[in-house]
Amino acid sequence: MDYKNELNDRQYEAVVSTEGPVLVLAGAGSGKTRVLTYRIAYLVGECGVAPHNIMAITFTNKAAREMRERTERLLNGNVSGMWLNTFHSACGKILRANAERIGFTSNFVIYDDSEATAVIKDCQRRLNIDDKRLSHGTIKAVISKQKDEMITPEQFTDMSDQKNYDSRMLAMCYQMYRDTLRKNNAMDFDDMLINTLELFDKCPDVLENYQNRFKYIMVDEYQDTNQAQYLFVSKLAAKYHNLCVVGDDDQSIYSFRGADIRNILNFEKENRNCKVIKLEQNYRSTQHILDAANKVIAHNSGRKSKSLWTAKGSGDKIVHYTAYNQNEEADYVVREIRKGVHSGDMNYSDYAVLYRANALSKNIENSLVKYNIPYKIYGGLRFYDRMEIKDLISYLRVFNNPADDVALKRIINVPKRGIGNKSVEKIEELSRSENTNMYEIIKNYDICKGKAKTEIDKFITLIEKYRNLVSSMSISMLLEALVMESGYIKMLEEEKETERIENIKELIDDIHDFFFFFLKFFFQNGVGFNKGNEIRLLRI
Repeated sequence: MDYKNELNDRQYEAVVSTEGPVLVLAGAGSGKTRVLTYRIAYLVGECGVAPHNIMAITFTNKAAREMRERTERLLNGNVSGMWLNTFHSACGKILRANAERIGFTSNFVIYDDSEATAVIKDCQRRLNIDDKRLSHGTIKAVISKQKDEMITPEQFTDMSDQKNYDSRMLAMCYQMYRDTLRKNNAMDFDDMLINTLELFDKCPDVLENYQNRFKYIMVDEYQDTNQAQYLFVSKLAAKYHNLCVVGDDDQSIYSFRGADIRNILNFEKENRNCKVIKLEQNYRSTQHILDAANKVIAHNSGRKSKSLWTAKGSGDKIVHYTAYNQNEEADYVVREIRKGVHSGDMNYSDYAVLYRANALSKNIENSLVKYNIPYKIYGGLRFYDRMEIKDLISYLRVFNNPADDVALKRIINVPKRGIGNKSVEKIEELSRSENTNMYEIIKNYDICKGKAKTEIDKFITLIEKYRNLVSSMSISMLLEALVMESGYIKMLEEEKETERIENIKELIDDIHDFFFFFLKFFFQNGVGFNKGNEIRLLRI
């Protein structure tokens, strides 16, 4: 590739500066993803670095996919063994391979926000904490903050004022929450990083293995890293010091999620012989927009100076309108849309209206209706957050890991099979007293009587049957059989939930397509595998 002609001078400098620590201060729209992908291509194509010696980390799955696709195009698909992941995905790979070293099994489950919240609510109930006084949201936020700052439950307890009820309950909740997740062989998203760092500290041989493998590490959006992410990257790069971080201190807006702006501001001080490169040419906006942005961010305290510029020209001036109230604001927006369409220059589909919260859409919708303008709202529940999808995934999780109490509680009476809340509470209480999981209790103890016992026995038979089938059936076929035998489809048909039934069909089709994608990948790449490997892959 002709790197000099395909990149501007500063981008080229960032791409070819491969050895030692590098800080790339990339202003908005300055081509940082281009720099990262071309840098990887340069390392492999020009420097002879093996793809498996490279790790690039970003924050979102979408950004990681884009980086992988662009890198594959530049290297004609030669990315085998390269890690282009989010922080959580990278930690997940490390933990799946080494979880036994810190007391988990390799098939541990990862709780999403709703499942983590369910555990916190259960901790509240067990500690008799009134949600009106100390809400589950507050407790969850406090626990997450402690994890971001690498503070353990024991350390948090020592720091807390034990004479203060709220402080004492928060500390007890954190401890109980951590213990419950470990008992369930589960982690939340914060734990992915915390447990990886614990693994590195307790097993230096594991850390050394990954340090030797990843000789070149790149991190995107470095301004948004928290303390745990900073430590993760620092430990991995400590042997070769070939760490390139890309970010913009002026775009750090996630301090409420634990992001620490000091990570990027102090990078030069903490890394000797660090090279700093500023990407200031913007390819996205016109100069009027950049001038306004430069004047606003110039007031930021504790920033590294830079000034964005563009070759796109001055462009239209910025319009700022101050409305009397939200109704007038919505009317102004809609009138501007009508004006553009009636002039013949624009179509309705050329416009998008952005708002901060769902509640704010009401006034805009009212104005659109008033002026007879067609519109569509984008939003609602994500596919995998829908009730029926989470139910079926919980079944699969129990087949894979019966110790997952959160998943078990979700499905033990879905569809309704006569196992009521009181029976579930009895099972849960005994599991705590016996220090085991709920599935072991219902398998080995006659805790319920009458209809509840009969239905629990049927439930165990169902679970055991499908656990045994996992090794001989594809996941899509297994799900198809499960929704019929369990009565799940019948339940939805009786409730006339046709949309939910369609969602289940879509889930099964997605799993089927996912399976054949991997079959194609393995055969195209000449990789052989047995049924044990196939099932483990699908479980992930």
